[in-house]
Parts: sequence; structure tokens; C-alpha cells
Amino acid sequence: MNQIEEYESLAQISDQEAEALCQTLRRRVIQVVSKTGGHLASNLGVVELTVAIHRVYDTSRDRLVFDVGHQCYVHKMLTGRNGRMETLRSFGGIAGFPKPAESVHDACIAGHASTAVSTALGMAVARTRLGENYRVVALLGDGSLTGGLAYEGLSMAGQSGEPMVVILNDNGMSIDASMGGVAQHLAKQRLKPQYLRGKEIYRKAMRATPPGRALYQGIHRLKEGIKASLLPCSMFENMGFQYMGPVDGHDVKGLTRLLRYAAAVDGPVLLHVKTVKGKGFPPAEKCPDEFHGIGPLAREGSGAPAAGKGSESFSTRFGRELVRLAQADERICAITAAMTSGTGLADFAKAFPQRFFDVGIAEEHAASMAAGMAKQGLVPVFAVYSTFFQRSYDMLIHDIAIDHLHAVFCVDRAGLVGDDGETHHGLFDPGYLQTVPGITVLSPASLGELGDMLRQAIYETPGPVAVRYPRGGEGPYRENHSGPPACCLREGRDLTLVSFGTLTGTVLAVADRLEREGISAEVIKLNQIVPLPTREVLASVEKTGRLLVAQECVSMGSPGAGLLAAVAARGIALQGSVLCSCGEGFVPHGTVPQLRALCGLDVESLTKKAREVLSYGREEAVGRPAH
Repeated sequence: MNQIEEYESLAQISDQEAEALCQTLRRRVIQVVSKTGGHLASNLGVVELTVAIHRVYDTSRDRLVFDVGHQCYVHKMLTGRNGRMETLRSFGGIAGFPKPAESVHDACIAGHASTAVSTALGMAVARTRLGENYRVVALLGDGSLTGGLAYEGLSMAGQSGEPMVVILNDNGMSIDASMGGVAQHLAKQRLKPQYLRGKEIYRKAMRATPPGRALYQGIHRLKEGIKASLLPCSMFENMGFQYMGPVDGHDVKGLTRLLRYAAAVDGPVLLHVKTVKGKGFPPAEKCPDEFHGIGPLAREGSGAPAAGKGSESFSTRFGRELVRLAQADERICAITAAMTSGTGLADFAKAFPQRFFDVGIAEEHAASMAAGMAKQGLVPVFAVYSTFFQRSYDMLIHDIAIDHLHAVFCVDRAGLVGDDGETHHGLFDPGYLQTVPGITVLSPASLGELGDMLRQAIYETPGPVAVRYPRGGEGPYRENHSGPPACCLREGRDLTLVSFGTLTGTVLAVADRLEREGISAEVIKLNQIVPLPTREVLASVEKTGRLLVAQECVSMGSPGAGLLAAVAARGIALQGSVLCSCGEGFVPHGTVPQLRALCGLDVESLTKKAREVLSYGREEAVGRPAH
């Protein structure tokens, strides 16, 4: 692996050495992801492209902006982190996405789609305004072009005139393909290095004098007219980019030459690169979607996942329940934002293709589309990850809440999600959803409760409704106490414990441990977190005089904060209280048990906090995890 570590010499290596390096890197990616899990197919598809970028750009100064960022493993290997790749996505180890705190070579955080061009343009503008000298390149996949933000960035970047390169990694969709033999021949000629060099020399010479500039403009208009009659117009050229492509994304020699030319152009360039997702690993090439994000493999390069528990997840139970409900109600439609399998909707898509809508990476559009469907009598069910649902906030207020439309939002990956880290934890939806007038938010703690709450959301609750549930399967709590907004699972006299979602099982375990110490804890489970049901909690704390709230979300605007405010408003003088949450910032990556322990939400930490509350006199304490 010494070849990978020689980053400083990468700009000077020969084409033959670059090709050998690509083979080494591809083997290394398979080796690492086989052990750690992660994004396999996307990283295998950009090996040559990443090497070519690093042959041309110095990413310690030049700015390489990833879109989504799950394809950054090779970049990390080439920037001094190869020796730590076995810690990929593990607690305290290398992140699965670009992370500036990890390396100066990571230009910015990236975990969501369609943002790269806008961010890169901002960096290019800053460079120009501050008179600095560095280059800017944005790397995005064709999937990111299903998000409207990508086009907002492209539109302004093309018209800005700022020198920057946008690399479109096209591994699936065809964009403005040239038609006919003449068109294909001209496209190839336009990408030859000698043509590109000659074009640049000609452009500089003609722009050197006023007569030359006038002649250049006349010839340019004539050339564009001839080209338009032979080649289909590229939308990127209409936006103002110099378009180059499509080119072979696995030819490291050709890519390097084109990038050197593109980096020297005084204006925006779009390089259209065709790649094969999963390149070099037959199982991933055959089924790239299945190998997009994977767990550890049974053995290195086997293509078979390591043995798991195989228990049913909240996502699969949701999909199964929605199919069952849709069989009896033709009004029910399902929407997803490029997450058909991830949200459990694959069976629904097969069973009801006319009622299933994958809008791509366009959560804003999905929410507004749901508003239109609801307005005209359908029952739209939008299944979306919590962290991506943040993008729909404006549409949720403006398009849905104002008209009090009945749309159902099934918020998957709520709470701590584990190894994807800060960009994917679903910790903010309880806070921002409680600001939406008229919305109801339900929080099942078991698979059985999920099914009942989904039916409740569709048939019994007016207006917008969100049902939030975590990644993976249920915890030790597997009962079904859905129905009332809140319920008492266990009576007690010394302390009130409140929670919701799958933390319910943890809180019950804390109550069991306290009971063995002679402490009687009352456990209240919130089935609904918006509007916040306070009656049961207030009645309990009036009896016990002490309150501990455990919640897997940030503390700001949380249900726990609302309960403490309700207690204060009622004038109840608590002898002690503590709010245990995920703090007020961002939580890193790691396994969910590790992160719960970090945030003080495991059985041991909550039991310790409960003892502290019991030891207080009449002082109130607010517990925050130490990050």
C-alpha cells in the first residue's frame, strides 16, 4: 500500500503508474468495505476519476467539493488516511463522508445531495473577491441532477463567468446524447488534446486586440450556428458552461489530460464523464443498487453479506402495512425521494405501480406534490428519512399546513442512525415539526404500534400527520400501547420517567434497576409528541415530585423541553428534574449503542441520572451529555 501513501508524488507519476495505482486502489476499496461496510459501488466507479483529479489538483489548497460525498473513499486514501481506513464509519474512526475536521483536503462537509455546485460557486466567488489563487472543482453524480438545487447552482455558475469545473459523473442516465455518425465524429474531435490546446491558443491570441475580439465574436457565432445544425444543443452550454463530453470515466490518462485543460479555462466548464458503478467488482457491477451501501461482507470480495440477526425492521413493517391498507383503499398513494428500498416501499411499487411515485432527490417537490394530491382527494404517504425531510420544511408549512391538508409523512431513520454520522442522524425533526401549526406527530415504540399508528394517521387524524420511527428493528419493548396520546406503563411514587420511541425499553430497564434498589419509578410513554400531551405527565410529577425525561433528539425545541415548561407553567415545585437528550449540537458516527452511551442515553447513564435526581433537594438540574 506504499504506492497509495505517496500523495506528494501523485502529480508527477506517469500514465502507466497511474493505471497501476488505480488497480491498487480498487483492491483496497473492496478490502476495506468488505470489513467495515459502507458505500462500495459508488467508490469503485470513481477510482480513475479520483486519481485523475489528484494528478491535476492540489486539494490541500484547491477546493474539491463532493456532492453527497459517499464516493470519497479513494480521495481519503490519497490524502493521508489510507492507514486508518479500517476504522471507516466506526466510533472515533474515519467518517464515511468528507469531513474538514478530519483533513485539510476535505473542502466542506457533505452528506446530502445536489449541493456541490452551489457551494463550489460560493468558493469561486470568494476566491475572486479576495484576490486569491486556487482552483475549484465540483464532483456530482447524475442522481444529484434529480434535485432542483443542482439546477439552481448550475444556472448561476454558468452565467457567473467564474473559472470552475463541474464534473458530472454519469453512471446511469443519458443526458443529451449525440445522434448520428457525423455528430459522434465531431464530438470526438472536440475532445482531442491537440484540438483543445489549439483552441486555447487561438482564443488568447484573438482576444489580445480589439479587432481580434470582434473577429473572434463573428467566427464564434458562425461556428455555433454550424454546430447547432449538426449537434443537439447541450443544456449545460445554454447555461453558459463550456461543455466537454461525454468521455470515458475509466481512462485515467484521458481524464487527466482533459482535466488539465479544463482547469486552465478562464470560465465555467462542465466535464461529462461516463462511468460504471461498481467497476471491477462483478457483483456490484451486476447489482449496483444492492451494493450502494452495504454492511460487512462474509469474506473479502465475496459479494455475500455477513450473517445478521435478520429481524424485521421498522421500514419493512411500514411497507408491509401500507400495502395491506392500500389493497382496501385506492386513494392511498406512496411517494419516495430516491429511497424506494431504504424506506421499505419496494413491494408497494410492485403491487401498485400506478400509485407509486419516486420523485428522485427532490424532497421539496415530493411535499408539494403530496399537497396537490391531498387537495384533490387522494391520501399521499411520503416516506422519507428524517435528515432529508428537513428540506421539505417550507413546503410543509406553506403548501400543506396553511390549508390543513391531510398528508401523511412516514419519517424513517428518526433518532441516532449510527455509522453515517452527523449528516444522517434524525435528531431535529421533533423540534422543527412542533413549530408547524396543526400537525400531529406520532412516535411508535414497537412494530405493533407502528402498524396501528399508521392506520391512525391515515384514517383518524385530520390535517398533516407524521409518524416517526428509527432505523433497524425494535428494542426490548415489544408491547402495543398505542391509542391514547400518552400512557402509564408502570406506576410508581418516587420518580417519573418519561420517554418515547424505542428508548421506552431502555427507560423500563432503568425502572427495573431502580426497583432493585428500593426506588419506585413511574414510567410514562408518549405515543404522540406533537401536540405534546402533558396531562398524564403533570399528574405523575404532582405525585412523585421528580422528573427525568429521556429522548433521542436534540434538546432545543424537544418534547422534554416542552414538558419542563409545562411543569413550570403549572407551578409544580419539583424536588429534582433532568432532561437527558443528544445535547444541543451534532453527534458523530458510531454504533447506536456507542452513541447512546456517549449521549448518556444508555441504561447505566440514565440510572445514574435518576439517582442524582432522587438525591436533589429542591434544586433543578439539566443534564447534558459530554461530547
